[in-house]
Amino acid sequence: MRAEPDHIRELFRRHDLRCTHQREIVYAELSATNSHPTAEELYQTLHVQDPNISLATVYNTLDAFLGVGLARRIPSSGACRYDAITEPHVHVTTPDGRVVDAPEDLSDRLLAGISPDIIRELEARMGVTVSGLTVQVVTNPATS
Repeated sequence: MRAEPDHIRELFRRHDLRCTHQREIVYAELSATNSHPTAEELYQTLHVQDPNISLATVYNTLDAFLGVGLARRIPSSGACRYDAITEPHVHVTTPDGRVVDAPEDLSDRLLAGISPDIIRELEARMGVTVSGLTVQVVTNPATS
């Protein structure tokens, strides 16, 4: 569902992110899709709406969103993909490079199955602080 301009402006305000037309249209498009586009795919879609937008602007805007927590980068077998849903959920990567969200109920169950003890042990052994959790399931070419 595409975010409304007023909602986007409020999100930017809450995240101390300067609001520009180009940032608004990038966020609106990213939040409207569940295809987890690459920056190039996002650019191709946006260029139809605004021929003045550049690929560099899309990349810079995505980096700004990542920096304030309005988007996440999803590694894949090809170019990185982006997601405006930043709440914990599970991604499924298919052999053809698509990244799709697992059904919400299964995603919740998978994430709930990771014990807090394992997270604490990971933090202790690696000297890091876990601030979020994401799971990416990779499917086998023979089964997808």
